[in-house]
Amino acid sequence: MKRNFFLFLISAIIILFTNINVLAHEPYRITEYKEGIYVVEINTDKSGLRLMPYFVEGLENNSEVFKNSDAKLVVNAGFFDPKNKKTVSYVVIDTKTVLNPEDNEALMQNRNLKPYLDKILNRSEFRILEDEKGKILYDITSHNTPVKEGLKLIHSVQAGPMLYPDLRLEEEFFILVKDGELRSESASCLHPFARTAIGIKKNKVYIFIATKEAPLTLKELSDITRIWGVEKAMAFDGGGSTSLDCKDLHIISDYANEGRKLKSFLILK
Repeated sequence: MKRNFFLFLISAIIILFTNINVLAHEPYRITEYKEGIYVVEINTDKSGLRLMPYFVEGLENNSEVFKNSDAKLVVNAGFFDPKNKKTVSYVVIDTKTVLNPEDNEALMQNRNLKPYLDKILNRSEFRILEDEKGKILYDITSHNTPVKEGLKLIHSVQAGPMLYPDLRLEEEFFILVKDGELRSESASCLHPFARTAIGIKKNKVYIFIATKEAPLTLKELSDITRIWGVEKAMAFDGGGSTSLDCKDLHIISDYANEGRKLKSFLILK
């Protein structure tokens, strides 16, 4: 009895002094890392649920997808063009490419971007794979990275940049530096905004959400994923696109508080 009480007391002290608030346990675990910054831990091996991308033909906000998809959790994912409603990120569902940025003429025919399209099209993606025994595995890597022998790519959703172990801002054309000077910046990556990221560790998936009340730069977001000890992490679309819906938590980051309409999502169901 004394030993159990001592262990409980130690756990309570750790939670108190690290300012961590655990909001839920099954089929995911949500931790408020700091005020306005949440980490969702998902163990699909334990829950028996599946993670997979989801997309809409036009655009839709995260909360509507949560209502209509019968998902336990929905989070925003890839980049898109709000003007023509076309994707800027690859999405694969059930082995088929359902969203292809090469079909987006506004992207592919942009004269300013043409010299950098190789970098944009090869941005990082979250992969859901299956091994020869049917076990589901997760990875984060560049789009052009070949799938390892013995594995099958089932689903993937691209965004970027890679956050950890390397912050790949230049390599994925989120910043352009010439002659030692910053010439361009995408996704406001050097400025604090609401952010969404995904990480993996020991085949568990971690969703990181920084709300508009606790904005971060991508470097600061990278630091948080490192602190959480992930093996790999990448960013999803951020700013006003940052949104998450589940039974325990609903996050909207656009300043109209209506929920920005989006193209692609990651769902747990």
